Amino acid sequence: MVGGPNSGQPRKYREGGSRDLLVLHNKSPQWNEETQSFVLNFSGRVTQASVKNFQIVHDNDLDYIVMQFGRVGPDHFTMDYKYPICLFQAFAIALTSFDAKLACE
Repeated sequence: MVGGPNSGQPRKYREGGSRDLLVLHNKSPQWNEETQSFVLNFSGRVTQASVKNFQIVHDNDLDYIVMQFGRVGPDHFTMDYKYPICLFQAFAIALTSFDAKLACE
């Protein structure tokens, strides 16, 4: 078997050798007193609340949103991405939003 969790990039990351890796994560929502809920600012691009809505950022600059995905209608979503993510990567990440959250809404 080639690869696996104990070889290559996963091992390098666990051992603290992430200097050559770009580590991104979901941006944490902020509490909004007015709506009594956690919210993310999509700058008008996302119009409906959903567990599928997310933004991806880097720790060094939480205001540089690398990708955002969210609901704009009952069965419609919008996706924005920019460097360093390409279209293929952004689409693959967006698809994962549907896999684990089908029964959440």
